Amino acid sequence: MSGNIMTMRSKQAFRMRFLGRLSLDRCSTAIAAVVMSCATGLACAGDISAGADWSYYHGNPGGTHYSTLKQINTSNVKRLQVAWTYDTDDGAKPAPGGDMQANPLIVKGKLYIVSPKGRVISLDAATGKELWKFDPANGEPVLTRQRLRGVSYWSDGKQARILATFGARLYSLDAISGKLDPKFGQGGSIDLREGLGREPGTISVSNVTPGAVVKDLIVMGSTGSTPGHIRAFDVHTGKMRWIFHTIPQPGEEGYDTWPADAWKTAMGVNNWAGMSVDPKRGLVYVPLASPGMGDKDFYGADRVGDNLFGNSLVALDAATGKRVWHFQSVRHDIWDRDFPAPPTLVTVVRNGKRVDAVAQITKSGFVFVLDRDNGKPLFPVESKAYPASDIPGEVTAPEQVLPTRPAPFARQQVTRDLLTKRTPEANAAVTKIFDGVSSRGQFDPPSEKGTIIFPGLDGGGEWGGAAYDPETGNLYVNSNEMAWILRLKQRAPQVAGNSGRAVFLNNCAACHREDRSGSPPEFPSLRTVGERLPEDHIERIVRNGNGRMPAFGALGNDDIKAVVNYLRNPDDTAPPQESKEVRGNTDLGGGYVFEGYNRFLDPDGYPAVTPPWGTLNAINLNSGEYSWKIPLGEYPELAARGLRNTGSENYGGPVVTAGGVLFIGATVYDNQFRAFDKRTGELLWQVSLPAAGLATPATYEAGGRQFVVIAAGGGKNKKGPAGGKLVAYALPR
Repeated sequence: MSGNIMTMRSKQAFRMRFLGRLSLDRCSTAIAAVVMSCATGLACAGDISAGADWSYYHGNPGGTHYSTLKQINTSNVKRLQVAWTYDTDDGAKPAPGGDMQANPLIVKGKLYIVSPKGRVISLDAATGKELWKFDPANGEPVLTRQRLRGVSYWSDGKQARILATFGARLYSLDAISGKLDPKFGQGGSIDLREGLGREPGTISVSNVTPGAVVKDLIVMGSTGSTPGHIRAFDVHTGKMRWIFHTIPQPGEEGYDTWPADAWKTAMGVNNWAGMSVDPKRGLVYVPLASPGMGDKDFYGADRVGDNLFGNSLVALDAATGKRVWHFQSVRHDIWDRDFPAPPTLVTVVRNGKRVDAVAQITKSGFVFVLDRDNGKPLFPVESKAYPASDIPGEVTAPEQVLPTRPAPFARQQVTRDLLTKRTPEANAAVTKIFDGVSSRGQFDPPSEKGTIIFPGLDGGGEWGGAAYDPETGNLYVNSNEMAWILRLKQRAPQVAGNSGRAVFLNNCAACHREDRSGSPPEFPSLRTVGERLPEDHIERIVRNGNGRMPAFGALGNDDIKAVVNYLRNPDDTAPPQESKEVRGNTDLGGGYVFEGYNRFLDPDGYPAVTPPWGTLNAINLNSGEYSWKIPLGEYPELAARGLRNTGSENYGGPVVTAGGVLFIGATVYDNQFRAFDKRTGELLWQVSLPAAGLATPATYEAGGRQFVVIAAGGGKNKKGPAGGKLVAYALPR
């Protein structure tokens, strides 16, 4: 057996290796225990939790993933059994299954969830019986899926609304009947492309994560090809009440960190990950993504400067949208180091006193712990110089900042001794690749020869976010340990003429590649798009955009029809018309483009580094030290050959309860749903799901029983099952 694979003995050694490194200050730990130990538990801690209901994305406004329920506990969790299942039918054609990433809401015995095709569904939370279903497509077939991670709930005690997005629209539905609210916007919905200061036809807007409800407002972020401004809408009327410009305009904070006119054309700096709310302070904490979209995630020669508020956590006054404070974690990001999840509102002990804080996980595997009132770091941070870019025109920031504590929850640099030893052949193959690229750790700039980014573009931390337990002071975060290779290439010369191929090469090839193979799943292959989608559907996507893809309505009807015809008939070699001019996008923002999303894998498709390839971590936020760390997930085919506990890619976060249990699905390849002892990391229970549970679960009480429910859709593992089911578990009656 290869020496780098984790057997049960090595798994124990792995855990003890981290525990052995713990250097907790015993005095401060004792003080923390006294402060935390009062009869009311969470009420004493003063933090935000969920109880019988799970009425907010990730359980509560503070995003703690914590529930006070304890009917299910460490002694009886092994008795859990399936209570009910519900199939959304989104695993059926014409859209393939997968991307079932929603965290359900449960309010007063009713469960609300959104399917990958955008249908909002209400179920009886005790039985799984369908109560109503809203289809924003009005019965028309939905031929593509969206990553939709939940809905929002609002109520004033007399009426209740479900607020959900699909495409560019925000819908308001009656929570009891599922019918559109006619007083909201135009017949129950609003167009989110409006009010951003750009022509709606030139941008694409969608939302993967639900908005944050604060009193009578819903605060919305966005994804797509759009400026990422944060907006608040009146839940009664749909009217915009305020806007915060994430790409600053003249006279605003941060304007001088961009080129002078960038605010007119720049994209990105958006909130796709979701946000958290402190109702007591009236603050909404907004994690913002990197500046740029597509190629410009990795090449910023046209946006010289620190690019505030890119990669910043911003605290906004929820009533007015005014900035209270901000903390920027990456200056002039060219690594796509978005904040990947909503921040977690926590309370830590400092010098015997309780301090309200916000903990923000990162793709790079770090946790920033900041004072909720002013954004000041509660653990020391260090600013260091990092290598400059060798790409002409690219100006990297001279220094970047990282926290000194907690230690990163993912490894930080691929070195020769970290390369896989799974087989001699695998080691030889990845060593050859490694010798030809740059691997200098964090903030090593993208290059033409290739630069290893580790942890990769999918983290470290990901969109499932972290769970916080006020009883132990632990922050729980699952992590990926996959290396990727970033490579830039010179942009191909523009093609003259107005043939469909010329339009494609000038506007689409940077993301979908000249041979139309794309970089799935981020940029899908278009080689068979003509077989999969009808002509009018392709034209609609080109014209209006879809997800990350920008809108290309400005091309005009002739060019749009030409490129659609080319995609449907790529072998059509009809000559272009006489025009010699370059058609299409003539403002491409520089001479370099991103080659595509490339994981660093061995020849058999496994990660090029030694395990663990995924971990689950418990970090004590009072001390900044680790309570425990274990591998999370495995590859069934490797496990069958004795190569166990390797860890694997994982998406979707954990839930922690007063019953002492941590629940998590997340693992891509083994389709397991697991329960751990939150204090020790001991595995207490696991069960196979019908497909990978790549979503954050929820726990709630209905009919006197505690349930834990998770969406099982798969989709990341091409060889594994996919679908669109909800599975709920409870103790036997």
